[in-house]
Amino acid sequence: MSSIGREMARKGVHVAMGGFAFLLVWLTPWQAALLACGALVHNLFVLPRYGGRRIFRGTASERGHDLGIVLYPASILALVLIFPGHLEIVAAAWGLLAFGDGMATVAGILARGRGGSLPWNPQKSWVGLLAFAAFGGAGSATLYGWTLGVTMEAAWLLPLLLVAAVMAVVESLPLGLDDNIVVSVGGGALLYAALSIDPQVLVERKDVFVGRVLAAVAVNLLLGVAAWKAGSVDRSGLLHGVVLGTAIWVFAGAGGFLMLFAFFFLGSAATRVGYGTKIREGTAQEKGGARGAANAWANAGAGALFALLAAGSAEPGPYWLALVAAFATATADTLGSEIGQAYGRRTYLVTTFRPVPRGTDGAVSLEGTLAGVAGSLVVALLGWGMGLISPAAVAWVVLAAWIGTTLESYLGALLERRARIDNEAQNFLNTLVGGVVAMALVHGL
Repeated sequence: MSSIGREMARKGVHVAMGGFAFLLVWLTPWQAALLACGALVHNLFVLPRYGGRRIFRGTASERGHDLGIVLYPASILALVLIFPGHLEIVAAAWGLLAFGDGMATVAGILARGRGGSLPWNPQKSWVGLLAFAAFGGAGSATLYGWTLGVTMEAAWLLPLLLVAAVMAVVESLPLGLDDNIVVSVGGGALLYAALSIDPQVLVERKDVFVGRVLAAVAVNLLLGVAAWKAGSVDRSGLLHGVVLGTAIWVFAGAGGFLMLFAFFFLGSAATRVGYGTKIREGTAQEKGGARGAANAWANAGAGALFALLAAGSAEPGPYWLALVAAFATATADTLGSEIGQAYGRRTYLVTTFRPVPRGTDGAVSLEGTLAGVAGSLVVALLGWGMGLISPAAVAWVVLAAWIGTTLESYLGALLERRARIDNEAQNFLNTLVGGVVAMALVHGL
């Protein structure tokens, strides 16, 4: 079987497994979890014994197991355990995984290169991205309504279609994390967040949002082009940065956008500090420090999510706090890495505290840690100055940022060194954790 035939067969199975999501309407959470465990055991131990290796990728046939095929049921199991009281969310996220992710690959193969590749990821195509949004949106909405037993309503259909479009973009990014995890768990979390938004609040504030659009687009384009000319972003970073920056300004106002700008300014400046030393030691940011699309989503994606949640909430305070903390975490992480790589005299692996060379994944230094704390403090004080958080919350934001960056260091030591996760995926996770931890510390969520 040719490589294309093998991939088409693999994705045929991938899509077909989405049919089992329709069973969730009759299952309890424990029954669903038990079936997912059964599928996991089957894919891990049984499938390779009766011909399943024909759909394994690369050298997986020789190893006897394929990580992606194992992660598929594992991701569904994770969804059931995360959302036991919301199997409709599990079903909708499963729809994104089975029909969105599956058909994106099928459409891309059938198109045979027609339609062009994505500027931020040449390995992905516009045809595949549109197929993900269309089939993922349709599958997600169908499964959500079926499992919940309700007819189609704009109140939940529009958020689901929006999430499908966002996840189509996220899936196309070179994050270094398996799509089964990104699409299912990430999609499920985003669906839960989007469906928690009060549509009535959005309608009541729509004039405010519309009134911000022109200024948001103009300022983001101006700053984006300036950053591109300065070499701080590449073209894909410019495009995605403008989209995310505009969304943050529209939903969080100029004050929310200032958090993003502060992170970008401080992070870009820190990247240039000691750049010659970083080049000599092989720790310099690639492409001369120019950030791309994946960097934009990794560092600003969580902030954009918190901005949207704040816009659709009758009590936006906790989400303003999370937004500030997310960008404080991104700033702390970037400054800690860049300053530590330039001036860290003694660097230690966070998991063992053994000395390691500067730039080692998971390494920390006193100089980098202090720079990170200082950066998060600057962002927190700006958030207070813009009225997004209270004076008392400043210290909690700094603490949450430190927790988020420490998690990133652990992920680097445990996973990135083994090529199980890349830096962009880590950055998104640590900013998300920073925001959630800040809410937990201040509001006890």
